[in-house]
Amino acid sequence: MQRLYAFFRGHPTGVDSFWAAVLLLITVMSMTGNPAVSGSKEAPTLLTAVGLCTAVAVRRKWPERALLLTAACGVAQVVFGVGVNPADFAMMVTVYTAAATGAAWSSRLGLIGGLLAPAIANIRFAADYRYPSTAQGVVSTVFMTVPFALAWVLGDSLRTRRAYYAQLEERAARLEKEREAQAKMAVAAERARIARELHDVVAHNVSVMVVQADGAAYVLDSSPEQTKQALETISGTGRKALAEMRRLLGVLRTGETTESGEYVPQPDVGQLDDLVEQVRGAGLPVDYQVSGSPRPLASGVELTVYRIVQEALTNTRKHGGPNVGATVRLAYQDGELELLVEDDGRGAQRELYEEGGTDGLGHGLIGMRERVGMVGGSLDAGPRPGGGFRISAVLPLAAAD
Repeated sequence: MQRLYAFFRGHPTGVDSFWAAVLLLITVMSMTGNPAVSGSKEAPTLLTAVGLCTAVAVRRKWPERALLLTAACGVAQVVFGVGVNPADFAMMVTVYTAAATGAAWSSRLGLIGGLLAPAIANIRFAADYRYPSTAQGVVSTVFMTVPFALAWVLGDSLRTRRAYYAQLEERAARLEKEREAQAKMAVAAERARIARELHDVVAHNVSVMVVQADGAAYVLDSSPEQTKQALETISGTGRKALAEMRRLLGVLRTGETTESGEYVPQPDVGQLDDLVEQVRGAGLPVDYQVSGSPRPLASGVELTVYRIVQEALTNTRKHGGPNVGATVRLAYQDGELELLVEDDGRGAQRELYEEGGTDGLGHGLIGMRERVGMVGGSLDAGPRPGGGFRISAVLPLAAAD
């Protein structure tokens, strides 16, 4: 049954042609033996019937042309005195089609023609109908007009429903595209976040391990105690790096979060003391000072401050040269937190602080800018006028999450 229905939907002109042929056959049969269509009216009746049935056959392919052909046949019936016959049913069909699928002008023309056709027919063929009174003629006209009006209303309702469904489909497609775009953006943001975390964890801890390993190799024979201390630092730093890596990998596998929605554990401003001590233990003198009234911060700001300091001190060890020293300043203002990290070393290559970097360089500073941007702050990074490197960030103070 569905195959048959699908066939009919795939061949609308063929289906309409079949019903047009049936309508023409009925009209020809009604003409046989009918004295009203004998003689001179026989040819006009047959020609107008053929024209009306042709309009039915092509109504879905050319709805506007079908309506115009129907109107022409109607005018010919009035001119040649062809009375109402079964082929006139095509007029309602083309009015419905014009209202459902035709252009706006054809829909209006179909409505006007459908409302006027019964009145014109009753006036033109009043002698044939022989109404006993004018009132009965008016009632008959109204009764004949109703089917045309209903046909137009049904077609216009179908047009409205199709437009509504098309709008719903367009909206659904647009929402689907928006969901896909949002999903891609979320994936990209998460990848960037994980990349920043991996970079900060690996770069910092491996840098400490490399410095300690070089120092241990240098004093291996002359100072066994310093060598032992350096190896213990390497061991502790390695364990910390492994713990951080396991945390990140666990997040990737399970996506588990705390009740506050943050991935755990996340370093904060309170752990800057431990970070500075670790860096000092690796041989980099750091002057760390906090001014203002410390207060709880949003978790995103806490993590941003920690990671900026961590990355800045890592870059100082890597690029600052021998005998370099660093300064970390944290200032709590009324509505913002000012962070300054600078060193007195030889500075960094231009590629390391220009946006984009080359050959993988500069990713740490790119990560800083991304972090600061996400919390609504600003970052300035570059060489100091007198030598060394300077990183300054201004972050908004917000209530703790």
